[in-house]
Amino acid sequence: MSQPAIVLVHGFWGGAAHWAKVIVELDRRGYGSLHAVENPLTSLADDAHRTQQMIKQVDGPVLVVGHSYGGAVITEAGDLPNVVGLVYIAAFAPDAGEGLGAITEAMPPAAAANIAPDSDGYVWIAQDKFRESFCQDLPADEALVMAVTQKAPVGSTFGDLVTDPAWKKKPTWYQVSTEDRMIHPDNERRMAERIRPRKTIELAASHASLASQAGAVCDLIDEAANEVS
Repeated sequence: MSQPAIVLVHGFWGGAAHWAKVIVELDRRGYGSLHAVENPLTSLADDAHRTQQMIKQVDGPVLVVGHSYGGAVITEAGDLPNVVGLVYIAAFAPDAGEGLGAITEAMPPAAAANIAPDSDGYVWIAQDKFRESFCQDLPADEALVMAVTQKAPVGSTFGDLVTDPAWKKKPTWYQVSTEDRMIHPDNERRMAERIRPRKTIELAASHASLASQAGAVCDLIDEAANEVS
């Protein structure tokens, strides 16, 4: 099988551009087919549908990579014939009938108090708390841009339930961020253990490991791609 295309799926409070450093590094490493989904963050069903649309546009094998809530999206969307593997980057990996809200409440993260809904039902990280919550290992300027451009999800998405987890059918890889303040690191470890990945790595990184440790994240993606090729 030829080298797979890479489809990158962002999480809450960001868009496809959160993958900027990973995209540049994967391109340097010779990956010629790179795609980053821009999800609406309006519901798990909407986001899984948009992700599946992009996967189906790719002619050939696809390795799907999800960050944060993007892990729930690839769990819901990833059982397509051309998907050859799933890579979770500091991500949710729910089981059938599970949603992000219940997973989070079982083991609240350090920054839980910095997240709140607005009067329209969108959920935000307080701008002045964004860096310490989401990306404490990034330079202040980068964190400021992330804070101001954050893409808030609709609050009801936290209650949306996964139906048929793709990780039960596809090979998986998982990256734990040991300094994560958005998903409790022990929650990541628990989800990683449950999906029985071919490999788990731990990085001393914030929730934004895809930006602060792009090289190490790409190493894991690279390893997964080589295994499925």
